[in-house]
Amino acid sequence: MAATIWKGQLQFGLVSLPIRLYSAARGESVSFNLLHAPDHSRIRQVIYCQAEDKPVPRNELVKGYEYEKDHYVVIDDEDIQKAAPKTAKVMEIQEFVKADQVDPLFLESSYYVAPEEGGEKPYALLFEALRQSQFYAVAKVSMHNREHVVILRPASKGLLLHTMYYVDEIRRGEEFRTDVSLVKERELELAKTLISSLAEDFQPEKYHDTYRENLREMIDAKVSGRKIVEPPPPKIAPVIDIMEALKQSISARRKPVQSVTAEPGASTEVKKELASRKRGRRKAS
Repeated sequence: MAATIWKGQLQFGLVSLPIRLYSAARGESVSFNLLHAPDHSRIRQVIYCQAEDKPVPRNELVKGYEYEKDHYVVIDDEDIQKAAPKTAKVMEIQEFVKADQVDPLFLESSYYVAPEEGGEKPYALLFEALRQSQFYAVAKVSMHNREHVVILRPASKGLLLHTMYYVDEIRRGEEFRTDVSLVKERELELAKTLISSLAEDFQPEKYHDTYRENLREMIDAKVSGRKIVEPPPPKIAPVIDIMEALKQSISARRKPVQSVTAEPGASTEVKKELASRKRGRRKAS
C-alpha cells in the first residue's frame, strides 16, 4: 500500500467516518545527477552560513520567515501546529454540486480516499449516493501546511479526491479569444467529419511518453557504446488551403469510410466528399 498522505475524519452532516488519503498519480521522468566535468565525480551540495563563513550541518537548520529585508522570525514545528485549523484533522464537506458544473481547470492533484476500520458502511453510503445522484462533494482539508478546497467524486471502485486551485490562482486567459466568425460552414463540416473519423474510446494505456523512452534509449546506447541515431525532424508544411488540408486528412485515414457518415444537415461539399471516397474504393476493388 502506498504511503498515507493524510489521515483524519470525513464529516458530512452528522455523519463522520475515519479515512486515509493516498496519492493516486505521480509524474515520471528521467533524472540526472550533477557531475564535475573534468573527472565526472558526483557533486555534493554544501549548506553554507554567510555570517560565520563556514558550512553548517543540517541539524542546526531552522525555518525562518523574512518579514523585512534581512530580518527573520524563527518558526518551529510547534508554531505551525498551533496555526493549523480544524480541517487539519477533520475534512468537512461544505456542499454538493452537480458534476457537470466543475471546470477541470480548477483540479490540481488526485488522491484515493480509503475508509479506516469502522468507516466502511458510511463510506459506501456516500459513494453510492454521489454515484446515483451525479453530484460531487466540496470539502475543506488542511495538509502540507495549506488549507485546500477539494472535490470528492465517485470513481469506478471508490472515492477520489482532487485538490483545487483557488479562484485567485487561476489565470483566466482573457487575452486568448476565439473568433468563430472566421470559420466557414464547409470547413466546419469537414472538420467535424475528420473528428468522426478519428473518434475512439478513450484508452489511456495506449499513450506513452516518447521523450522519456527516447532518453532512456539514448542513455542505454551511450552506456553500451552504440552509435546514437537522431530521428529526422518532422516535416510540417504551412497550411495554405484549409479545405484541401482537411480533405487530405480525411482521405489519409485508414478507418473504413462506411463508419464516417455525414451528419444530418451536412453541407453538399461534405456529402460529395464522402460519396467520392466510396466510389474510389469500389473502383480499387
